[in-house]
Amino acid sequence: MSEITPKEILQALSHVDDPDLHKDIVTLGMVKDIEIDGKKVAFTVELTTPACPMKEMIERACNNAVKHFIKDVEEIKITMSSRVTTQRDKATVLPNVKNIIAVASGKGGVGKSTVAANLAYGLSHMGAKVGILDADIYGPSIPIMMGVKGQQIRTSPEGKMIPAEKDGIQIMSIGFMVAENQPVVWRGPMLSSAFKQLANDAQWGELDYLIIDLPPGTGDIHLTVAQQIPLTGVVMVTTPQDMAIADCRRAMSMFRTQGVSAPILGIVENMSWFVPADAPDKKYFIFGKGGADTLSKEFDVPIIGHIPIFENLRSSADAGVNPFGEHNPATEHLKQITEALAQQVSILNNVPQAV
Repeated sequence: MSEITPKEILQALSHVDDPDLHKDIVTLGMVKDIEIDGKKVAFTVELTTPACPMKEMIERACNNAVKHFIKDVEEIKITMSSRVTTQRDKATVLPNVKNIIAVASGKGGVGKSTVAANLAYGLSHMGAKVGILDADIYGPSIPIMMGVKGQQIRTSPEGKMIPAEKDGIQIMSIGFMVAENQPVVWRGPMLSSAFKQLANDAQWGELDYLIIDLPPGTGDIHLTVAQQIPLTGVVMVTTPQDMAIADCRRAMSMFRTQGVSAPILGIVENMSWFVPADAPDKKYFIFGKGGADTLSKEFDVPIIGHIPIFENLRSSADAGVNPFGEHNPATEHLKQITEALAQQVSILNNVPQAV
């Protein structure tokens, strides 16, 4: 009987492909810390995000590959870990943030801030280091949704603003700096200056993902974000309603305009349908049907999820409660959307940057 070698393990695992990146996990450098003790083998698979939706499938494939190609093995221990990928290694703006994701919409009232808050909750729940920046200067709702309403921002000895924190998520918002009933009546330059201060003068620390909740529509903040902060990508939020789709189309076109260009990671369709609690076999398309599908085909971007109308999702947002503390249909939808977003970011980060 010959001794099992690390080379044999790597050769076996070279038959396991990452289904998103379309390369084997050995070539991708995902296999780490191989240990061999007689007929027992152990190794780590380092995924590109803790929110990887293919985690269990890859683990099973690794186990099967080792058993198939190494007949002498009797025990396999696989540790699934992650290291979030980035293309911001040389960034001068927010250099400690691996991925910056803007959440945008064509019009207000479609649930953009709800999606932004729950993406932050979801990524953090799955093990990532997350921050959220509320750039919706006129209607800052993130402090309410994240349960940190009324908090005062402290300053570090170095003069940096220290973000509020909820469930390990770093949170910054203009809502911390103005009274609840005080309107923000500012012109463009003041808006841009406020955003730059929130983004650059905050002590974010090291983050895997920074979510930016943009104002609805297209305007000064969008220009400032696109020109001042290189984005990993944008998530578009809409409802199926024709009016919302028309406005979302304009916003998506903006992000494909020179000077404001940013990759569109995908579309989230909110309020897609309603299922009554007393009639779970019925589905009502209150705001129409198929709107996000139309945009997906038109712009050749994926739909990363549909969110039906859930009363508990609304009540969680109003109460500032993390919905990932419960297991229900709403959190299952949010989990799938979070995984789909992380998946798109990993795919994008695997594409070589243009020189």
